[in-house]
Amino acid sequence: MLGLSPKFLAVAAVIGLSIVGVLAEWLLKLASQEDNSWRSPFLVVGVVVFAATCLGWVYVLKHLKLASSGSIYCVSTVLLLAVLGTVVFGEKLSATELAGVGFAVISLILLGRHAA
Repeated sequence: MLGLSPKFLAVAAVIGLSIVGVLAEWLLKLASQEDNSWRSPFLVVGVVVFAATCLGWVYVLKHLKLASSGSIYCVSTVLLLAVLGTVVFGEKLSATELAGVGFAVISLILLGRHAA
């Protein structure tokens, strides 16, 4: 498949799962803003989207160490949630949080190179 290694594809899949996870968290954030969050359609769809990511993890864990895949997922999720929070929900990041985002970028680069 385009000459890409299974490990590289697994790293790309982890980042894709992170994107889908952030979509689910966005839906849950929308549900939390409603008066009756527990009956929100956003809650139901968010939970279903989260559950669907389990299928992708089966592929990922065949090709990557749990520590590597989990770390890449966490860091990419932090980055995507920071963007979502600031762009969509108007949340502000402090200087310390921005520094953390910068370190997360460096971490993602290092983890991706080691895992692939």
